[in-house]
Amino acid sequence: MNPGVKSVKALKDYKLELEFVNGEKGGFSMKPYLNYPVYLPLKDYDLFKKAKATMGFVSWNEDIDMSPDNLYLECQFIEKHNA
Repeated sequence: MNPGVKSVKALKDYKLELEFVNGEKGGFSMKPYLNYPVYLPLKDYDLFKKAKATMGFVSWNEDIDMSPDNLYLECQFIEKHNA
C-alpha cells in the first residue's frame, strides 16, 4: 500500500503539488484525467482549485476524489525517500 496524501495545492495548468505522509513531495498532472466522466467537472478551474487532502485522498467535493495509490504511482517526485 502506498502512502496517503498529507497536503495538496492546486497549481496552474491542472497540476497538483503533493506531500505524502512519508514526507515525499512531487507534482501530479490531472490533464490526462479531465476527459474521464468523473473528472469532467474539474475543467472548471474554480472547482479544481478546491483540491484538499481528505483521509489520504485528494478530493474536490463529495463526488470527486483520487486515490493515494494512483497519485503516488504517477507522481513526478521532487523529493523521494529510498525504501
